[in-house]
Amino acid sequence: MQQINQPDQSSTGLDPKVAALLCYVLGFISGIIFLVLEKNSRYVKFHAMQSIITFGGLLVVSMIVNIIPVIGTLIGALLSILGFVLWIFLMLQAYQGKPFKLPYVGDIAEKQANQFK
Repeated sequence: MQQINQPDQSSTGLDPKVAALLCYVLGFISGIIFLVLEKNSRYVKFHAMQSIITFGGLLVVSMIVNIIPVIGTLIGALLSILGFVLWIFLMLQAYQGKPFKLPYVGDIAEKQANQFK
């Protein structure tokens, strides 16, 4: 499996760093959009897939946790703060051209991104 080291040309017509940043802007929704639109860049596909898995997973966990009275609200609030910080961090990493891989999620995202043609 090839490592994602440098941003390669994006089929969207955007700079690949900008396209990767945009994968995170609307969370998993923009990740899905760029995963469908992108035909060439493994760099953009990787960030799109990482966005889908990370923010889709956070949404599901938040919905489950918020069902729990009192403590669930507190945990949900902490997850929201964590999600916001992670969102900003991942956008910055993508824009700087760094294929930052989150633990566990990054490996899954890389494998899945390489499967999409």
